[in-house]
Parts: sequence; structure tokens; C-alpha cells
Amino acid sequence: MAATEEDFPRGGKTKQTTESKAEPVRRHTEVDNLFETHTAEESKKRKGQKGDALKKAKRQRTSKEEALKLNTTTSVDILQLKSLKVGTLLLGCVKEVADFEVTINLPSGLLGYLNISNISDSYTKILSDHLDSASSEEIFSLHSLFSPGMLVRCVVARLDTAKGGSVSIQLSINPKEVNKGLSTGSLKAGLILSGCVESIEDHGYLVDLGIKGTKAFLPKQALKVGQYVTSLLEEVKNDERVVRLSISPTAVAQAVADTAHGWTLTNLLPGLLVKVTLHGLILEFLSSFTGLVDFMHLEPEQASTFNEGDSVKACVLYVEPSTRLVGLSLRSHLLQPGGDVDLVATERIGEVAHGCKMTALHHLSGAMLELPDQTVVFVHRNHMKEPMEAFNLNRVLAKPEHTCRIMDFSPMEQVHLVSLRQKLCFASGMCLTQFVLPLSQGMVTSLQSHGMMVKVTDYIRGLVPRTHLSDIILKNPEKKYTEGMPIKCRVLSVDPQEKKLTLTRKRALIDSSLPPFLTYEDARRGRVSHGFIVCVKDFGCIVRFYGKVKGLVPPNELSTEPVVVPENMFYVGQVVKAKVLNCDVEKEKLLLSFKAVAGGDTEGPPKPKFDFEVGKKVEVKVVSKVLTGLEVSILPEEITALLPMMHLSDHVSNCLLLWEGLQEGDIISNILCLSEKKPNITLTKKPTLKSFLEEGGVVAKEFSDITVGMQLIGWVKNIMPYGVFVEFPYGLVGLAPKAAMSDKFVSDTTSHFQLGHTVFAKVTNLDEEKRRFLVSLKVSEVPSPKRDGQARLIRGLQERKEVIEMMASRGDSDLLKQLSAVTIGQRMKMSVDEVREDGSVTFKSDELSAATVLATKDHAPGKLATGQECMPVILHVDLVTSEVYVSLLAKLTGKRKVEAGSTHTATVHHADRDFAVISLGDTAQLTVIQTTNHLNETFRFDSEELTAGKTLTITVTKSSCEELEGLPLVSWELAPPISKRLISVSKGSKGTYRYGDVVKGKVKTVKPTCVLVKLEDGSTGCVHVSEIQEVVCVGTFPTSLLKIGSEVTARVIGGRAGNSHRFLPFSHPNFTYSMPELSLLPRNLKEDADVKPVKTKEKLKRYQVGDDVICFVSKGAKHPENLFKLGQAVSAKVVTVSSSKPSRLSLSLNGVHKLEKGHVIMGLVQKLDPVLGLLVKLPFSAMGTVAMEDLADKYKPKPLERYSKDQLVRSVAHFKPGEATSNWQLSLRSSRTNPEKASVVKDPEIVSLEDLSEGQIVRGYVRTVNAQGVFVSLSRSIKGRAKFQKATKYFVASHQDYAKKVPQATLLTTKILSIDKESGLVDLSLLQEDTGRPDVLPESLGLHLRLTGEAKEKRDATKKRKRTESESKQVSICPPFLNTRSSNVAENVSTKKKTKVKGEDSDSGVEVYFREEEEENKLEPAAVEKPVPVQPARLQVTGGFSWDAALSALKPASAALGGEDSSDGEDGEVNTKPQKKSHHEQEVEKREAEKALTKLETELMDPGLRPQTAASFERLLLGSPDSSLLWLQFMAFHLQATQIEQARAVAERALKTISFREEQEKLNVWVALLNLENLYGTEESLQKVFERAVQYCEPMPVYQQLADIYAKCQKTKEAEGLYKTMVKRFRQEKAVWLSYGTFLLQQGQSDAASALLQRAIKSLPNKDNVDLIAKFAQLEFRYGDVERGKAMLDRILTSYPKRTDLWSVFIDLMVKHGSQKEVRAVFDRVIHLSVAVKRIKFFFKRYLEYEKKSGTPESIQAVKDKALEYVESKGTEAAR
Repeated sequence: MAATEEDFPRGGKTKQTTESKAEPVRRHTEVDNLFETHTAEESKKRKGQKGDALKKAKRQRTSKEEALKLNTTTSVDILQLKSLKVGTLLLGCVKEVADFEVTINLPSGLLGYLNISNISDSYTKILSDHLDSASSEEIFSLHSLFSPGMLVRCVVARLDTAKGGSVSIQLSINPKEVNKGLSTGSLKAGLILSGCVESIEDHGYLVDLGIKGTKAFLPKQALKVGQYVTSLLEEVKNDERVVRLSISPTAVAQAVADTAHGWTLTNLLPGLLVKVTLHGLILEFLSSFTGLVDFMHLEPEQASTFNEGDSVKACVLYVEPSTRLVGLSLRSHLLQPGGDVDLVATERIGEVAHGCKMTALHHLSGAMLELPDQTVVFVHRNHMKEPMEAFNLNRVLAKPEHTCRIMDFSPMEQVHLVSLRQKLCFASGMCLTQFVLPLSQGMVTSLQSHGMMVKVTDYIRGLVPRTHLSDIILKNPEKKYTEGMPIKCRVLSVDPQEKKLTLTRKRALIDSSLPPFLTYEDARRGRVSHGFIVCVKDFGCIVRFYGKVKGLVPPNELSTEPVVVPENMFYVGQVVKAKVLNCDVEKEKLLLSFKAVAGGDTEGPPKPKFDFEVGKKVEVKVVSKVLTGLEVSILPEEITALLPMMHLSDHVSNCLLLWEGLQEGDIISNILCLSEKKPNITLTKKPTLKSFLEEGGVVAKEFSDITVGMQLIGWVKNIMPYGVFVEFPYGLVGLAPKAAMSDKFVSDTTSHFQLGHTVFAKVTNLDEEKRRFLVSLKVSEVPSPKRDGQARLIRGLQERKEVIEMMASRGDSDLLKQLSAVTIGQRMKMSVDEVREDGSVTFKSDELSAATVLATKDHAPGKLATGQECMPVILHVDLVTSEVYVSLLAKLTGKRKVEAGSTHTATVHHADRDFAVISLGDTAQLTVIQTTNHLNETFRFDSEELTAGKTLTITVTKSSCEELEGLPLVSWELAPPISKRLISVSKGSKGTYRYGDVVKGKVKTVKPTCVLVKLEDGSTGCVHVSEIQEVVCVGTFPTSLLKIGSEVTARVIGGRAGNSHRFLPFSHPNFTYSMPELSLLPRNLKEDADVKPVKTKEKLKRYQVGDDVICFVSKGAKHPENLFKLGQAVSAKVVTVSSSKPSRLSLSLNGVHKLEKGHVIMGLVQKLDPVLGLLVKLPFSAMGTVAMEDLADKYKPKPLERYSKDQLVRSVAHFKPGEATSNWQLSLRSSRTNPEKASVVKDPEIVSLEDLSEGQIVRGYVRTVNAQGVFVSLSRSIKGRAKFQKATKYFVASHQDYAKKVPQATLLTTKILSIDKESGLVDLSLLQEDTGRPDVLPESLGLHLRLTGEAKEKRDATKKRKRTESESKQVSICPPFLNTRSSNVAENVSTKKKTKVKGEDSDSGVEVYFREEEEENKLEPAAVEKPVPVQPARLQVTGGFSWDAALSALKPASAALGGEDSSDGEDGEVNTKPQKKSHHEQEVEKREAEKALTKLETELMDPGLRPQTAASFERLLLGSPDSSLLWLQFMAFHLQATQIEQARAVAERALKTISFREEQEKLNVWVALLNLENLYGTEESLQKVFERAVQYCEPMPVYQQLADIYAKCQKTKEAEGLYKTMVKRFRQEKAVWLSYGTFLLQQGQSDAASALLQRAIKSLPNKDNVDLIAKFAQLEFRYGDVERGKAMLDRILTSYPKRTDLWSVFIDLMVKHGSQKEVRAVFDRVIHLSVAVKRIKFFFKRYLEYEKKSGTPESIQAVKDKALEYVESKGTEAAR
């Protein structure tokens, strides 16, 4: 009754409930006007409204003269910890999220704790499953489910009391607890409910609301399982069993609780928004409920604006079910359900504030203070006094100002919480921010596995990690430390955000006198401090100091002695003394050294500072030579720097020469500073870079200086496959992509540039965000300065000369001195030393005695004899190989002087990477040129390379250049030769020939499409093939009429551009003369011929669509070789005329220019549609469709299979498209496309309804299946419908089920039942008795038979005659129905009765009404004398449902046919009077039945006879339902008949039928089903069966069977994946490892099998290791490497020599796979084992048998001797 009253808040009962719940409130709450101010008028105004409460408040007031009044009349007691009970519902705000717990702020500054197990049942289940199975499934942590500031509805789960007496509030957000008061019937649309995501579904989530019997669905969002959601209930379905939710922020924020929702005090939830009516501190809501609001939940600025009776929004803050207490809040930040609350940063927590004034006092709750910065804070009543003192109000009021400490922030009230306790205000160590890494005194509180907890102050606790408990690692720290023990420790690090304080007890750190490194600024270069090792790797040790300061000690700084393995010398936690080598404060990188400290070098003398500046010119001294360049010291500071090898010169070949020539101690001047990067300064000697920096070129010092289009000079820093990185001065690096490296195509970036190569670059792109930029190195985009090439040539040759002189002056080498004296072009007396086979010649010379003098084949003309004297010319001196190249060419003798500005044709005689030696024409002058004119021109094609013999055009700049030792200075260009016939003679040549001029010439060249004519003035003209003959015959070649050399007269009709051979009139503005266009047509050669220029558009206007034109085959034809030849005249029809560019005519060569009905045309298949058929693209921009009925003369089940997109098809156009559509109707029938070829038309074309007749059998494709029936397409325009009564003999509940089995485009055979020509409707039948085809739905579906109309009428008529009127209204389903028939009928069918009864007994579950119909039909044949067959019998339909084959065999089919057919055409009365058979007929019938029965019994008695019918199997299964063998034979029976679905159905029946105790039998069926799906199903169906099998059977055998199936079917990838899963899931099963190993060895993966064995040894118990290795060894013998198997067994037997079983296995394997020598060696080892004599006797017998079989008499005797010796030795031992 109480529950009923609570559920109805309106009416008379509500008053009692409200009064009863208001009484407890008055015990601790003083209720008065919410809006009272300090004025007396408003107090009087409110007096009469709350009589009792006001009187009570008057007694508690102090005098009005006091400066501060007690606001007991304007306040309600805040939520106190003592008023909390288990089950109290609260609205909370997430404060912190830990790994296993969430801290939640509650109203009034209370704190609660949410354990990970109190979130929801689904999340707890996921956690437990994850722990049990150790699966890798993703588990979402609490950090991903909760965020600080999130509002949650929670309930007090329990109140725990700690040792010190403090109470811990344990909360729960489990929907079952929070929504405990809600039931299924209380769910209404519009409710705001909280829940947790239970599971993720396809289209959304299931949300756990904690309401039994209700499922909540939330559409798809970005949520996780276990996540807390506040949602709006949008819709309730299915009698509150299903609800739909929404978490839309706007929808949730606008939802307000209403009385229509049916809220009661038992199910009221915190966080609800309600409309309240103000009555002082008591608020009315939901018509009759009342709640309280305390002063902390009033908006301070809005409280004075409220009036009595105002209606505002409020939020339910907490609900106490036992006391009926409801707390409300009017604060705006809580009026947004599902939103977040702002959390104030924690910087102020711990702050001490002085001079705070108290603004309001609430003696039951606390007071409000105002800080000096105007911040309003709250102090709880308990914090207004010391812990053990009593609360003294006067003492508090007596102080005008207070000192307080900020303790926390309450997000629910958006106010800071402070304390007035003196001990807290003036205590030190209140927060972690006060710790600045000092020494601290502490007390041990607990010892844990990861370290020791230490109490530093009353409010701060720290952790001493296990590695910091002592200077060494303590194995038993509990022996040294005990709880309560005072200790001295040093603070290592402080993390205020994570509230973590880390301490150390290492004596070396505590007592260290060295300056600590608290920050990276403290770690100055050269300083030494103590630290501890946190990581030891091959690349060195990582040392950590205080805070987050840590550094790296590289291997070369670990010790004064070489350290190969650092792990052997150092360990984690070791205290070390380290010296700072380098410190980068910005990047927080620290480089340390142990070696410097060990050597005593702690500070070291201060190194001189070098004022580095990019471009600064310095002088350096070579310190050492390294592979990458020269290590130098900058003078005079002696600062170490690096001069890279590639920065020695701009020429790559000179870099190596300079590096070879410079030695340690050499002084190099004019070196520029390039960049300063740790640890060295980089210098450069590149002349181009030096001149660029010295002359003040454009240099970008920072990224901001770079602009697009800026040209810079740099060098290649790195080469990657996608481009090269170019470095510029000041450390800027840009990328030149592959496409921007060269004007040529770049296939390999390494073939274009080398590291250090000097390049000019142009900035092309800037990425400001990522501070990256792209450059281009293309020569066309980056021009080089004028005469840059000659300047680089001079500098390069000077560098070579300096190297030679420097190397020559350095030592006594005669070779260098000789080479330095040689110059290019010098003639020297020599003698031939040797003539080599390749034609080259070597010489001897006194002046070059130490060098190799060589002349190549091209430079040694004529025949030379050994010893012959000659005067060759010096071409080149190679200092690296000490070779001198010379030449004996005569044209290089007799030098002539060249003049500046003259042009010559030069020949290259020698070339290397950077320089080439050339001769200037006939002057015999030699000089040197550089191989490239541009720095970036590094790659040339073979045709562009400067090789010996190549000719160049040069221009002499200086006739004699001092820098080139008197050789001429020239400039050159490499340009491809240009054909003169393509270049205009001059601008005036445009008027050489005018339009209409008559010219004469000779035929020069005859081409298929044109003739070239050499005119009298030497120029060339062109005659097009169409300008030769007036009348052209089709198939001829007009150009063949002209012969080369014949004279012709022609008229100029235009000009042809030489480069593209385009026809241009002289009037064209861009015309440039190349050759005149001529005409040989007689009409144009007449004197009175009016030849005018005609524009292209005017020419096109002469042609119309359909015109016949003569045209000529051009080279644009795709297949001229097959059908046409170039220049051949052909006849064509104009199809389209296109005046838009390009102007052209579309022609047709087959004489057809438009589509017409009946045309045979070719087309391309564009699309395959199962409904429309084929969509074909036709000529002349037309489209066509081919219906599936027009694809062939003989329909096929899948007609579209043999067609594909873009396939060429031959079709016939049926009819011209109308206005509505532009698609032609086409046909691909052979009878249409090839009418002359006789073809068999099985499915004739149906054009109209006239081609159809009733009773006709036709075939068609299913177009669609809907509720009206099955629609079959008989032709492209005619469709028929088969109602479901005529579509199948089975009853189908929904047309969708039928559509699944009979999809679109299914080929069906139909019979036409009727034709309605007026409406165009054709009724069809798909039944078996009409079409003679099997039913479209398979029998295996188990569908019920449909009762036909005639059978139904017959049954009703029989019932009317045999039953009373009342009985006829019911359907009898019992066997006594047979007794209601007449006696004579019963007598005539007495034989049939027995059969019926037997059929009923063996009726395996067929519905009763089917049996009843069958009985009626079986009675009728005896009553008819002469059957008249009209159509197939209805009895066959029901007869198909008899499960016993014997019954159908006993009844002749003719009787059944006759009985049914005769009954169709006669009246019901005739059926009730059967005509009697003669005695002879009855005897014959009886004998036949007896014979059939005898035969059947004989078959049934034969146990070895395998069933041949489904019925036989059914009969046997009745006797042995648990026999898996029988079920598998039944499946095989169906598979032999390719009845896959029936086989599946049998398997499913077997799984349901076989007893659950027969696990092996069920497993056999599962394996058979897996095999079936593997052979005939899809991967998805196989996976589904596998998952089911794993659920119902032991998982491991199922996994093993599927793996075997995969392996047998060569599905290696699938099998291997399954085995990997098995060894993870069944890692403790030895059989799984062996099976996987067998599979790997069968696949030839011996190494993988060995690795698997090692994994197995680690996973399995030690006792199984020996057997496991032995098994793997046997597998190696069988499938893998025999030698590896021998080694494995040998190792086992060496360790376990007494395992005679393994010795026996080893012997068997060796006999099979080993040699006689190896077998005898094994036997000899065995017989000497120290095992029992009985076992040795067994091995001697085997040894002797082996020798008798494979050995010799001598070996047999040797075994006997060994046995005798063994017996004697044993006897001797026994005697001793």
C-alpha cells in the first residue's frame, strides 16, 4: 500500500507523505526567507508567510545592532558527512582519474572515491575476462572513460573508516544502484537517465540503465564500453522493453523533468532539471514535492532579485531516500546536464592569505570569507577551530581579520575551501611546491615491492624506489628498515601535477659535497657532480641527477681503458661522479664523461674563445688527415675545426688532389668559416662560395630571410632517392625534389650529384609552419653569373698547378719534379717503347723517365716501330696515376696564332671529369676547357658527353692567357646541329612565292601522302596527295603516278611549316616560310583559273552529313596494314562535321552514317545490369540496351557471365528510339545477327501477346518478387506473373523469403495459364505438375505444403457429410476420424487402413492436417472405376512428405493418379459411391502388394546392404540416432547427388539429435561439416561453423581438425595463422606444438620448426622437454634434415643415457636412414651403457638380428664376441 501511495504524488495521500518527510528536515534546518536582506522592511514583509519557522528563527537571532548577524534565518544547513548514508544519491564532479580509482568532488566540498569495480557490470565482466584469459583485447582505461570536470550521478556504496578515524566515502555509478528506484513501467519519453555503455553493436550501442527487462539503444557515437553517459530517453518501444536514447548536448540541456514523467520520491534522481516555485528556502517542484537549497547553491548576484512565488529552474543536487530529503541548486553551472564543470588550476592551493574578512556566518555550516584580492572563499565549521577544541562563536567573531590557508577547490560550488586552523596556516611542507630538493627527515610508513613509503611531513609522503634504498641493491630491505623508523633522505624529484615526491637513501648522494645539478643551467661545461645510472646500453650510460636533469656518457668516455661491454662494468642505480663535456640548455641535452673525472681533470684550463662568424677569413694549420677531410686548428686561437674534403675545391677531381697534397703541419690561408655545429666548426675553401660571401652576395641568415625566387649558393649535403638536400651558409637546408634537380629526366639521383658538390639554387616553395623550403637546381631556372665558367676554369687549373708545385717541393721525388715541368702543348723528344694490341703506344723519354707516357690509338697514326724516335705533343698530365698522354697527330704540329673573337671548330682530344683538351681547328693550337658551363650541369646524355673526337664550335676570348700558361682562353657551347631546310632563309623570303604563282620543278621524293618537288631556285615544295588527280579511283595511289626526276608544273596554293607540316595560308599572321604548298590539278593550272585562299571553316561548310567523299589514308589510321595502305584513296560517308577546334570530319567507311532498324552493328559493353541486361555503346554517339531475353536463342542460367566491360559485341538494332529515350533496343541472338546461318532456336523471340497461347511452356528470367507474386520476364516488353499459389507447392510466409531463394535473373520454366490481352497480363505457373520441372524451393528447407483449392474444397465437403454442423466448425486431428466414415467404404479400403495406421505410427513430426488430407486422398482411388487422367495428381505433392519409403512403394502410382484425376471433374456424390472391382483384379493387386512387401523385408533384413534412399537412412537413424557414422553416410549420400543444402541440413539435424554425452560422435559431425564448408562453402560460412564448433566442443580438437583440413587442401597461409593462434591459446598442450612442428617441416620450413621448438621448451613444463625434443627429432628424420635429427637425438642421449626407450627409437631411425657404419656405432654405444642387464640383452639381440640381416659372417661373429665379453665382465664383477 505504501508503494502505491508513493507512486501517485497527486491527491490526498500526498499531503501525508510531504508532512512526514518535512519533519526530519526541521530537526537540523532553520527555514526562513530566502531573500531577506539587512533592511528591516523586508523582514516584516515576510513574517506572515512562514509562522512557525519564523518564530523559531526569532529566538535564534542576536541583536540587530551587531555588525555581523547570524544568517540562520537565511540559510539551510549544507550537506554534512554525518548526514550521508548508504544509498544516498548525489551529483558529483570528477576531480582526478587514477589507474584504478576516480576521485569525485561532492557537494559541500566532500570527496568520494569511485573504484574501478563500481562502474558497471559489463565493464567489470570485461576486466575479469581479460584477467582470466590474458587476451590481447583492448581494455579502455579509466583515463579514457572519465575526464576531470565531468558531472556524474552516483550513489554512496559504503562508508569506510580508516585507522585514524577518518571516513572514506566509497561511491558507485553502477546503473543498477543509481537507477534502483526506476522500473520498466516508469520509463517515459523525455526522461534524463544515466547509464554506462554495455556493448558496441553494428549501428550503435547498448546502454546499461540498470532496469531489468529493458534494453536501451543509443545511435552510433564515439563511445567506449564502460563509458558513463547522461542521455535523453527519446522513445519507448515494445511495452517498455526497448528504449532509444540520445546524448545530443542540446537535447539533454533542454530537457526538464515534468509531472507527466511520473517521478516519485523513490525514483527521483540527482542531476535532474526541475522547474521550482520559490517559497523562501523551501522550493516546490513537480507540483507537490519540496526541496531545500543552501546558501552555497545560490547565485550571489541573483539572490536579491528573487521574489516569493517565482518560477525558476533548479538542479537536484542530492536525494536521501530514507529521510526524504532533497537538495536543490540554483547555480548556473549545474543547470547543464551532461556538461562539464570548470576546474580551477591548483596553483593557489596551499597559499596562505592574511587580512581576510568574514562576510557571512552560518553557525551550522561555516562562514564566507573575502580574501584581499576580493576572492570569496568558504571555511567549514570544523576548520574554524582547532581539532580538539570546542567551537567558540565569540572567539571567531571577535577577530576583525583572519589568516587562512587555501586547502582545496570545490567545483560543485565553484568556491575555494580554506582553513582557519593555526597549525595549518603556519605549517611548512603543506604542498609539494615548497620542496626545492633539500635534505629531509622522514619516517618509514610502509615497505612495498617497488620501494619504501616515507612520511616527510604530516601532509606529504614520498617514495624511495627500490634501487635507492641503499648504495647497493638490497635483496631484503625489511632487514634494514622497519615501520616507524626515522631516516634521513634527499629529495630526487618533485612532480606537483602528479603529486609525486621521489627520495633517495643513497649515502653517496646524501653526503655529496659537489654542487648538485638541479637544472640544466647548473650543468655548466667542466663542472662535476654526483649522479646515478638509470640505463646501461651499448651506446653508453645514461646518468640522472636531480629533477629531470640527465645526460649521456658515450662509450669512449666511460673509462680510461677500452670498454667493450658496458654492462659488465656498470649497473643501474650505481652512484657515479661525472664531468660535463657539453650542455645544450635549450634542447636539454647533456654530454658527460667518467674518464675525465678518473684522470683528475675536473675543471681544466679555460679554453680560448673564438669569435665565430660565417664568412670570416681565417688561417688554419693541418692537424691530421681523416677520410672525410682535414682536421685543422684555427690560428692563433688553435680552435679545432674541420675542413671537409669536398670543401677543398669546386672541382670534384681537384678535391682528392688537394687532400693528397696537403700534409700535417701545412698552413692554409684564405679559409672561410662556414658553420658552427657541435662538436666542430666547419670551414670551406670552395672558391665560388668564398667569392660569393666576400662580395656580399644574397645570403639568408635565418629562415625568415628566405623568399620565393631567391637565388642562393650552397652545396649538396645528402642524396636521397626522392631528391637531394642542399645546405647553405648559416645552417639552412633545403630540398631539391627529383623533378627539380635537372632539366633532364632524373632516374637515379646519385648519378647527378656528389656529396659536397657546389650548386646554384633557386627557392621555389616555402612551408612556414614546418620551416621547410624547396629549391630548384635546373639550369634553365638558375642562371650562372657571366663568365663564371671561365673563372672556374682558371681557378681549377691554378689549384692543380699549386698542388704539383707543393708536392714537387716537398720531397726528393723525381717523378713530381718531372711532372711539374711539363705543360700542355709542349713537344718533347721521345722514343717508342711498346706498341700494344689495342693500338695504343707507350714512349720513353729522358725528361719523363719515371712517368708512363701513353698515346691512344687515335693519337698514334701509321705504323710505329719499337725504338723509333718522334716528337709527340703533350695533351694531359694525370697526377694520380702518374700518366702523361701525348699525341702524334700531324695536324697538331705547326702552330698558328689565333685572334681574339675568332670562331673555330674544335676537336676534343682528351677529357676527364672536370677538364678537356681541345685543338682549335687547323691552327694546331691546344687549350683547356671545362666540361660544364654551369655548376649544376652535372649530367649529360651520351650524345652530349665531351669525348675524344667530338667537335665543338668555340670562340676565342683571349689569344694568350697567362693563367693558362699562354694557352688561348675560349668559350664554347654544345648545341645540336639544326637542319637548314627547316629554317627560314630570311624574313623577306615570305614573299619569294606569292599565292597563285606558277612554278616548275623536278620530283625529288615520292611519299604515300605527298610529293616533294625541287623548284628552279633550289627550294623545295610539297604537293599533297589530293592535289595530283582531278578524278581519283577508289583503291588507287595518286602519288605513284609521279616518278622521281620527272618535271612538273604547279601552282602555289599555300605554305607548309617545316616543323609540324601544318598547312598555313600566306595570310596567316604566324606564317613562317619553310616550303610552298603546290597543286598539280589541271583546273588550277589554267591561266584563267580563279584560285582564291579558302579558310578551313568555309571548306567545312561544303560538306553535309551523308555526303560521299573521296579521302586518303593518313598515318593516323590505327590498322592500315590490315585493310588499307598509306595514301590509298577510299570512299567514305560524312557522319558529323565539327567546326570547333580541332576542325575535322567524322567519316564512315562502311557506307552507314546513321543507325536504322535492322542494321547489324558493333558495340562496346559499358555496363552489366541484372535487371536491364547489357548497356552497349554504339557508333555515332548512340547507346543501346540488350535485354537478357535477347542475349541468345537459348537461355542460360547466368546469361551475363560471359560478358565483361569493354567487350566488343555484334548486335542488331530492333527499333528506333522514341522521344522519351535515346537508347536503342538491341538483340544478340544468332538468328538475328546471322540470319543466313541456320541455328536452333530453343527459346523463340516473343514480340507480342499474339505469340503466346494458354498452356504453352516458356522460359524467362525473374524480374522481381513482391507481395503480388513472382514476375517473370518473357521478352523485352512482356512480363508474366506467377502467384505464390502457382509458384511453389510449399507455403511461404513472406515474399522476402522467396526472393532470397529465387533472386533476380534466375532462369525459370513456366506454363501460361491465362492471357488478358486487354490489360496485357499473363498468368503463369511454376508448379512441378504444370512445368515438369522440380519445385524452385528445395525440400531441405522443411517448409509446409500448401493446400490447393480443390483439395481444400473436397475436405470441407467430406466434413459436411460425415460430421454434424457443430463438429464441422472444428478441425479434427485425432485418429478416430476414420470411424466416422460409412461401413461399405471402410470395407472396401480395409487394406488401406492398415497402411494408414502404419503411416501414422512412423510419422516423423509431419503436421497432422497434412496427414488428414493424405488419408482422404488415399480413400478415393478405390471408389473410382475408370480414371480419366487430365493433369498430374495432387496426391504426389502430399506423398512427397511421407518419411517412410516403404509406404509409397506399396501403393501403385497409377491408382493414385486415377483417383485424383477422376475426382476433379465429377460431383461429390459420385466420389462417395465407388465401383466394385472384380475378384480377379483384387487378387492380382493383393499378390503385387505381397511381392513388394517381401522384397522390402528382404532388403531390410540384410545388414550389409547400404541404404540407397533418403527414406532408408531415416529408418536406420530412428534405431541409431547417436551413430555419427550413419549421419556421415547420409551426408555423403546427398553430396553424391550434389545436394549441398540437404547435406548441411542433415549435419544440423545430427548435431541436434546426437546426445550431448556422445562428445566424440558430435565432434565427428562437426569435422564433417567443416570439411563440407571448406569444399563447397565460403570462407565466411566455414568461419561461422568453426566458431560454433569451438563453443559446443572441446576447443583444441576442433582447432586441430580445421588445421589438418587447411593443410590437406594446401591452404598454407590459413593453416599457419590457425597454428599461431593455437600455440598462444593452448601453449601448455604438447600435442599442439608437435602438430605445428609437423606442419612446418612438411612445408620445408626447418628453421621455423627449430625456432618453434625453442618456444615450446619455454612454454611446456621441464618434464616434457625431453620427449618433446625427441618427437621433433623424429619429425626431422621423417620430413626435414636427417643430420639435424641425428644431432638432436644424440644430444638428448648424451644428457640422458639411461633412456633406453629413446635408444630404441634412435636405432630404428638409424637403421632406416643411416649407413651401416653409423648404425654399428650406435649399437656399440648402447651395449656399453650402465643399465640393467636385461635391457642390454635386448639390445644385443637387436644388434645380432641387424647383422644377420645386413652384415657378414665376420660382423655376426664380432657381435657374438662382444656379447660374450660383456657376460664375462659381468661375471667377474659379480665374483668380486
